Amino acid sequence: MRSTIVAAIATLFLPLLGLPAHSQAALAAPDIPLANVKAHLTQFQSIANANGGTRAHGRPGYLASANYVRSRLDAAGFTTTLQSFTYGGATGYNVIADWPGGDPNDVLMVGAHLDSVTAGPGINDNGSGSAAILETALEVSRQSLQSAKHLRFAWWGAEELGLRGSQFYVSNLPAAERARIKGYLNFDMVGSPNAGYFVYDGDNSDGTGSGPGPAGSAALERTLQDYFTSIGVPTRGTDFDGRSDYGPFISVGIPAGGTFTGAEGIKNATQAGLWGGTSGQAFDVCYHRACDTTANINDTALDRNTDAIAYAVWTIATAVPPVVVWQDTFETANGWTVNPAGTDTATLGQWERGDPAATTSSGAKQLGTTVSGTNDLVTGALAGSSAGAYDIDGGVTSIQSPPITLPSTGALNLSLSWYLAHGSNASSADYLRVRVVGGTTATVLNQAGAATNRNGAWATATASLNAFAGQTVRILIDAADASGASLVEAGVDNVSITR
Repeated sequence: MRSTIVAAIATLFLPLLGLPAHSQAALAAPDIPLANVKAHLTQFQSIANANGGTRAHGRPGYLASANYVRSRLDAAGFTTTLQSFTYGGATGYNVIADWPGGDPNDVLMVGAHLDSVTAGPGINDNGSGSAAILETALEVSRQSLQSAKHLRFAWWGAEELGLRGSQFYVSNLPAAERARIKGYLNFDMVGSPNAGYFVYDGDNSDGTGSGPGPAGSAALERTLQDYFTSIGVPTRGTDFDGRSDYGPFISVGIPAGGTFTGAEGIKNATQAGLWGGTSGQAFDVCYHRACDTTANINDTALDRNTDAIAYAVWTIATAVPPVVVWQDTFETANGWTVNPAGTDTATLGQWERGDPAATTSSGAKQLGTTVSGTNDLVTGALAGSSAGAYDIDGGVTSIQSPPITLPSTGALNLSLSWYLAHGSNASSADYLRVRVVGGTTATVLNQAGAATNRNGAWATATASLNAFAGQTVRILIDAADASGASLVEAGVDNVSITR
């Protein structure tokens, strides 16, 4: 595989993933041999050939595939579990493999579904993802990787029947165990013959479909994009449309990411111009068919995507998190002051720390779900009789942090989660703004409203605070309904400064 791996990482990671901006550089990722990955695909093909041409849920070819994967991992020093579940009157299995070491409270999971459809051996869908993460896991063992995070790999059963294996796993995890999983990477079809190079759109920068993933998903997306940028391959976003095993993870707030080379969708002329291949033809003409064999693999796509997986694992798992200088998750009162200058004009919807009630008006406006815990900073936590009962009314509302003394050395970075929601009766005069006030004032977020409906969705903002090194600063947050009787809501959570 290609060996052009970037050793120093410039991506801004989120504290939720334990990788805030300017963390120490991770170890350089390995070059995973394509021949090793294809050897696993040959094994999956042989298993299917010996078991009626399929590796589907409830068929002997699936259990044989699971036993093959588990045996390789056991021999490599992983702690493995064959987790059984029942669906459709048949027993299914997830293979879960933990690499010893790393922070048990900071888990990075990497997963792929192992089952095929009944119609064929499922070599691209999804022997490709299964083989790629298997060889990555084996390389972790060969290098005796010392990971800061705890690494867990998973091969899911019965994905083709509705994400049954991954849903069983997530649903049966105790809440405390779920909270330890800080990121999930999913790889489903990474060797499509007419390949595209898609990365799950964690930050919803494409502005289509179901919105962003949970906070932290954008950082996973950027990590994968960084790899493809380093080898000169352009990527495009793909939506979290619920068709693969990231679904159960994002449904409980776990950040997710991954790559995808395309299924039955048709490659258009623009995509063919980006990546080559045939315009007007499916990314995988053998999708869910008997011809999804080892002949149905694009070696270059499989090569690049496996290296991208290794890059993401090494980058995320081995980077040393920076030190937290100050943070507030708003689960306790830490001295924020409402209307610190005495100039606020808002008559309703003033900032407060609280457990927010969800409101809707042509979509979500006040979010009832925080990024973490129970409380956040919110513009009027109550719901009232309608969405407009406790939104911001009458102008500006502000809230200011207690004084924060910053160290004089080291790279300082601020991160926070936020949303601004408004109805179509809003305007550009409405806003959410975050500033850092010290010897000077810096605006780190300035989101204006518009005369269109904007639903609430958690996003992230990061900024360097190096200019404030050695100073005592305050974080000042204000929001405004400044354009008349418009519906405006805002929230902020998980504010953190790291070095």
